[in-house]
Amino acid sequence: MNILVSGSLAYDRIMDFPGKFSDHILPDKIHVLNVCFMIDGLKENFGGTAGNIAYALSLLGESPTIIATAGRDFELYRNWFKNNKISTENIKIIDEELTAGAYITTDKSDNQITAFNPGAMKFSSSYDFESAAHNNTVAIVSPGNLDDMFGFSKIYKQKKIDYIFDPGQSLPAWTKERLTEMIDGSKIFICNDYELQLAQDKTSMTIDDILEKTEILVQTKSEHGSVVILKEHGQTKNIDIPAAKVDSVKDPTGAGDAYRAGLIKGFFLSDNDIIHAAKIGAVTAAYSVEVYGPQNFNFTPESFNKRFEEAFGEKAF
Repeated sequence: MNILVSGSLAYDRIMDFPGKFSDHILPDKIHVLNVCFMIDGLKENFGGTAGNIAYALSLLGESPTIIATAGRDFELYRNWFKNNKISTENIKIIDEELTAGAYITTDKSDNQITAFNPGAMKFSSSYDFESAAHNNTVAIVSPGNLDDMFGFSKIYKQKKIDYIFDPGQSLPAWTKERLTEMIDGSKIFICNDYELQLAQDKTSMTIDDILEKTEILVQTKSEHGSVVILKEHGQTKNIDIPAAKVDSVKDPTGAGDAYRAGLIKGFFLSDNDIIHAAKIGAVTAAYSVEVYGPQNFNFTPESFNKRFEEAFGEKAF
């Protein structure tokens, strides 16, 4: 199956703050906020939504097509993809820009403050859908270039390609009309609990309204697992999926993208069982949070199946 993964490619500069942000931000002085957090160090990692999802999919045995842009400093990232047998054929290079960069500071409570330089992501990837095969194709629209996100969702509907819509960090940029249009016709609409509330506020839609436009709503809730929300016999049904047990939480960066990769593998490639797919997402995310950086975890089919069976009492694949 051809999996189209659109979104961002970025270098993640991850910093750890040994305290809690809440101890240094005074609520009554938020209008004159001026704070400095002394960090323990900086680690540079390969990241971006498209890169993270594609990396996890490759571990799950798939060969995704990345649709994204990168800058003149992409060579190091390109070599990483090459070493992991991930195609870079459809990544457009913008020579006058740097690859997007995320500067992420995480505190002891796993709260994050992120500054993001879009760089090459400001440009459309100009992917040629006319020359690509669309049979047996699925897609995910994840946060990236806004024109691509909106345009791809329209193309997928026109070509009857099932797609997951994942607005993520891009949510503040959308108008009510465009956000509603991208949700409408998606196979799955996925967001975390904060993003879901923001999406509802922007669109004035209830959960029932959203389920009139997408078949399945998936709400991720960090260490509290996820919730699959769908219509069954005309009634809205919420199914709680627990988080998979982790040895230790090192870094939450990229865990949501790992979950999305597992969801794609489990739903589109394993009989469209959304509950089973969400469990695969949970185990994939568990691997991610146990290491620093969104593409530094690893597993084999055997180790993944063993961990999945320990978590859920059934086989993954």
